[in-house]
Amino acid sequence: MKNLLILLVCFLTLDLSAQGTFDGLNNNLSNLYQLSDAKTRSISPENFTGDKGKGGMSKLGEGAASHEARELGQGWKVSPYIIIEPGQTFTLAEIEDSGCIQHIWMTPTGNWRFYILRIYWDDETEPSVEVPVGDFFGMGWGEYAHLNSLAVTVNPGRAFNSYWQMPFRKKCKITMENIDVKSTRLYYQIDYALTKVPKNAAYFHAQFRRPKPDSEKEAYTIIDGIKGKGQYVGTYMAWQPNNNGWWGEGEIKFYMDGDKEFPTICGTGAEDYFCGSYNFDVDGKYTEYSTPYAGLHQVIRADGNYKANMRFGLYRWHITDPVRFEKDMRITIQDLGWRSGGRYLKQGSDIASVAYWYQTEPHAPFPALPSKDDLEVR
Repeated sequence: MKNLLILLVCFLTLDLSAQGTFDGLNNNLSNLYQLSDAKTRSISPENFTGDKGKGGMSKLGEGAASHEARELGQGWKVSPYIIIEPGQTFTLAEIEDSGCIQHIWMTPTGNWRFYILRIYWDDETEPSVEVPVGDFFGMGWGEYAHLNSLAVTVNPGRAFNSYWQMPFRKKCKITMENIDVKSTRLYYQIDYALTKVPKNAAYFHAQFRRPKPDSEKEAYTIIDGIKGKGQYVGTYMAWQPNNNGWWGEGEIKFYMDGDKEFPTICGTGAEDYFCGSYNFDVDGKYTEYSTPYAGLHQVIRADGNYKANMRFGLYRWHITDPVRFEKDMRITIQDLGWRSGGRYLKQGSDIASVAYWYQTEPHAPFPALPSKDDLEVR
């Protein structure tokens, strides 16, 4: 715990002036005392627009909890949540100004793979973020696990928090689509600042992938087709090996700015990329860990009954070591284990991933999301 606190203080007191700063916006302990002209706002079901002085105004009959508040009336938690019906896309936030999303909190019920989070910047018609909500917050297997990092935290019982800074110059739109056959109850809050955005501020992006398992593929593609200038800042992976033995021998490779056959950055193994070592093994067992920058925060063990395979959740945030690119970026990781005789084994694991990055707009088109059946955790 002492070492964790030291790491947090070191990060929060970094001089970020070289990266460009918002107009007096307080983002870390090193400038928290500075006054700012930024205006703090927050959107929730108690204030759908985020307007000043407009929170908690819902009258009985207008909010989802009108029945619970019937004896108390306006101002007494009349509208703390929304219901998103099957097939419905709900606009969680629509902001027309310049500013920065600083924190998103939500607690979706139901199947987290079936609620698609999308974020649009400025005048975009195609989203810069398109990810099932569970995967965006590191919960790709649909089961709770404590995740304690600088960029994302997931806390009891299913409190999803994002602290990724997301600047916008003219407009921000955030939606949630329900592709399930059941409705979902969603509590949420989006905290943001209205402020000037520096010229060198890039836009936040996040993309989901889940191809069909294929042991003949050369590698699993985390992201491909990024066009523009920016920096790669994070990876989340939900990984289920479909064979016995150690499954994470594969190398991650970053191809940037015209790299063809060989990458500029080549890692030494999956557990190494996620800042672990030697199979994440302590005393013969996989050992969970969750740190500010990286973690194996989830290990779902086979139970010999309905849970037939082990499943893993891993994250790696490039917060102090962003991978910068000038023109393009592609990232792959080998799906590699061991076979008899100390030989490598090309595996056919069930893998889903989220890539997180910042870049200039416009961004390249995203591949279509998998079908509902192919999104489902089975």
